[in-house]
Amino acid sequence: MLRKAFTEHPASVGETYSEHLVHASGFGLRMIAGGIACLLHGIFPFLCIKTGSRQITTLHDKMVTNRVKSHDGWTYII
Repeated sequence: MLRKAFTEHPASVGETYSEHLVHASGFGLRMIAGGIACLLHGIFPFLCIKTGSRQITTLHDKMVTNRVKSHDGWTYII
């Protein structure tokens, strides 16, 4: 049962646990970087003018636009 908790969702998107860990962590780090850039931009409007929106576009492209359906779930083209 514990194993299923760690493998069910990754399998539903066509990934192993390790692959999902790498992809999800990469997305999370990009989101954190984009958030920090937005905070800096709020304080210093001349910094990071397009960084936050560029991160959103990049993540959307990887997660939604460039994915294809495989026989066992979603596979992402990176």
